[in-house]
Amino acid sequence: MRPRPRHAAAVRLFCFPYAGGGAAIYRAWPDGLPSTIEVCAVALPGRGGRLGEAPFRDLSALVETLSDALLPGLDRPFAFFGHSMGALVAFELARLLRRQHRPNPAHLFVSGRAAPQLRRASSTIHHLPREGFLEGLRLLNGTPPEVLGNAELLDVALPALHADFTACAEYVYAPDAPLACPISAFGGEEDPEVAEEDVGEWRDQTVRAFSMRIFSGDHFFLRSAEREVLAAVAVPLRAMATS
Repeated sequence: MRPRPRHAAAVRLFCFPYAGGGAAIYRAWPDGLPSTIEVCAVALPGRGGRLGEAPFRDLSALVETLSDALLPGLDRPFAFFGHSMGALVAFELARLLRRQHRPNPAHLFVSGRAAPQLRRASSTIHHLPREGFLEGLRLLNGTPPEVLGNAELLDVALPALHADFTACAEYVYAPDAPLACPISAFGGEEDPEVAEEDVGEWRDQTVRAFSMRIFSGDHFFLRSAEREVLAAVAVPLRAMATS
């Protein structure tokens, strides 16, 4: 999904949503980025305009599908941005593209996610009955209250949320060579899920430059600090567009 198509853009930024999220998360991003950047928000099945499609419950299967689906758009320099589950998807997609000898991202932005090699306990709320799962979502503060308080909206949103949490919880990291693109890792000061030191461990996943920024906010600082996040993303993208 291209919120604002820019056919002459020098660089494409593919953006991957957090668990349960859709392409609409990134609809305002073109306003905060240079006109030389085209934002491509990845619309996953099971939400938004693809509500009638079954969501992926396996992260590897999702990444395999993405590598084919996005290939036509990889015909110019591009970068990946992912928040939370999206960071994991972006990272594994970059590694798969490398194995397939396909075009690789020139920059990887990972946000709101601990480095994948860390042996941290993943959320297991997908195993809980409905009320327990909903309480876990409330604690994460990512699902709008108007959704959590509306039974009809919940029935629509829960399949994708449950599938995404299952995919993340059952993800198994496989050691591989670090990526050959720079990585920028972002975290939230009050994030109860991801500690600052865990964000810093992304440095081991690249042989190129690594940078880290911690923003004010909880796990969803992507929304509360959107302007600051976009300013940080714009710096390397602007350099890519002029190189």
